Amino acid sequence: VQLQASGGGLVQAGGSLRLSCAASGHTFSRYGMGWFRQAPGKEREFVAAISWSGGGTNYADSVKGRRTISRDNAKNTVYLQMKNLKPEDTAVYYCAVRLGYEYGGDWKSYDYWGQGTLVTVSS
Repeated sequence: VQLQASGGGLVQAGGSLRLSCAASGHTFSRYGMGWFRQAPGKEREFVAAISWSGGGTNYADSVKGRRTISRDNAKNTVYLQMKNLKPEDTAVYYCAVRLGYEYGGDWKSYDYWGQGTLVTVSS
């Protein structure tokens, strides 16, 4: 299984970015997808997750209202729309796959991980 994340970059505070993560090389039929982030010197942190159907979503309290997660199963791709970015959002953002129907915020329960994409927010 390969997860290819993209869309990171440098943006000014208050700006927006959309991250994408495409999954390939898998044969499983049901999986949740999530986004996590890790800033330098900090632990990995949950951002958002979405169910297989796209009908269920979870967000970290710190990003509610500023993030929208969505997915396109025809493209095996999950998206994270980020708006009103703040300097404290600077981190490497990782996408992950959790096999089955769950889509929680515990990173240890995810089965596959992408390589990460760097988001830098300048003040």
